[in-house]
Amino acid sequence: MSMKAVVYKKAFEVAVEEVSKPNIEHPDDVIVKVTTTAICGSDLHMYEGRTKAESGIVFGHENMGIVEEVGSAVAFLKPGDRVVMPFNVACGRCLNCETKKTAFCTQVNPGFAGGAYGYVAMGPYQGGQAQYIRVPFADFNALKLPPGREHEADFITLADIFPTGWHGVTLSGFQPGETIAVFGAGPVGLMAAYSAVLRGASAVYCVDRVKERLDKAQSIGAIPIDFSKGDAVDQIIKLNGGPVDRAVDAVGYQAVQDDGKKEQPNAILANLIRVVRATGGLGIPGLYVPADPGAPDQNSAKGQLMIPFGSLFEKGLSLGTGQCNVKSYNRYLRDLIISGRAKPSFVVSHEISIEDATVAYKKFDDRVEGYTK
Repeated sequence: MSMKAVVYKKAFEVAVEEVSKPNIEHPDDVIVKVTTTAICGSDLHMYEGRTKAESGIVFGHENMGIVEEVGSAVAFLKPGDRVVMPFNVACGRCLNCETKKTAFCTQVNPGFAGGAYGYVAMGPYQGGQAQYIRVPFADFNALKLPPGREHEADFITLADIFPTGWHGVTLSGFQPGETIAVFGAGPVGLMAAYSAVLRGASAVYCVDRVKERLDKAQSIGAIPIDFSKGDAVDQIIKLNGGPVDRAVDAVGYQAVQDDGKKEQPNAILANLIRVVRATGGLGIPGLYVPADPGAPDQNSAKGQLMIPFGSLFEKGLSLGTGQCNVKSYNRYLRDLIISGRAKPSFVVSHEISIEDATVAYKKFDDRVEGYTK
């Protein structure tokens, strides 16, 4: 049998094609009929040719749906269950999984710590921008949801952006009552700001230059900082009456200078070090890569960035990095959604059919209003 899927062809080109429907390959697998999937800013790194992605990858690491078929060893899931999957593919059995570091599973992607659906170098797992998806180690990887369609747009954020935003705040060492600055007001940045608000920050500053993003940040109780109107760190320190306690990088290696045009991969890291008080903390869930074919300089192309490490040391700052261990958070965030205490779907800009995916990717990449990444 075949199905429709979003297939990467080359830089700036994806196509909706008929591909083989996945089958049960291992007794621990389930097949999920996808009801909702999302385009993530990380997908654009591949779409823009900024990775070593090869033609033929089925995109999509943010996926949810209904279990259609279960393998013979699956114990806790049955056909008809509504589930959402972390973007991490994890075995649940290795040392890292047992210590809740599921983004760094050592068994699902030989030679690399970590696996994911539909992403370059993250294993042989086809993505879910398709009609069906195979979920390995399904009892461990699939999170059950209440039946029906309620909270559909909220629950899809549990696959990646809501836990990743929460993770960024956690990496920074944040404590309730502290002040925090979030650089980047894309989906992950907005989720980091929202998470800090939910967790009791006394002030949350959110930095970007796109008005609709800054308006979203303000709507959830964050203080918008437009870096096109002046140095963001200076603005924050003036408003806060001094440096903040924590800061989050939700931008990553495609950071830009104040003009919003020329890339400067180390820009956000340098700003985090400047904006945080002595002995404060930095959370860095923004994506950095060991190789970038489109980097603006030779060092950045090899993932080698210059940062003011002397200032980092002098201030005694702590930092945490790395992809989100989604399973550390998604069950609890699911229950915040069910209880009505969290409604992360405010970041969802459009709902489209799979047939419109090629247009959506172009609009998303071109930053057409409502599609800004």
